[in-house]
Amino acid sequence: MFNTKISITNNISSHFSWWKVSALALLTVSVNALAADPAPNHNDATKKPPVPAAHGPTLESAVESATAAIEACLDKDQKAGVSVVDSAGVLKVLLAADGASERGVLSSTNKAVTALHFKTATSQLFIQKETDKALAEKIAANSNYNARPGGVLLKNGDEIIGAIGVGGAKIDEECALAGIDKIEARPK
Repeated sequence: MFNTKISITNNISSHFSWWKVSALALLTVSVNALAADPAPNHNDATKKPPVPAAHGPTLESAVESATAAIEACLDKDQKAGVSVVDSAGVLKVLLAADGASERGVLSSTNKAVTALHFKTATSQLFIQKETDKALAEKIAANSNYNARPGGVLLKNGDEIIGAIGVGGAKIDEECALAGIDKIEARPK
């Protein structure tokens, strides 16, 4: 038993030493790499300009819209998740009411993305897919699409700037519309 303790102690010591040497070597390589890189030249004409962000609601508007949608659902004792995406489908805001289901939260993002991709409310897609087999197959082929009511486009005039999706309530689309109404009612 005593020999086992010595063996374990020696193994720990050798591993610790190895770890210290590895960490020191990594630190040395990192410092040398940083020292070798010249300072960035912000006036370099060959540098490409950054890609502009997608059109979409401001973060402030997205939060206001999502909050209004959550509140509309809560006013009717419904616990939902709300997602707002920009025109590229990038998630800007995801809110979930206390007690919202995981499935509802996930479906909110899928509904927003679906509305954006098909450029129409998911409630319309829900009806259309009943008679349009090609549409139904396209929706079914992508697990990120959800054509149940609750996904609605966000527009600035005629321009689509994103979408809001609500999931987990029995009144998803009603709540999504309340979110849109909140930001459309603001003075411009």
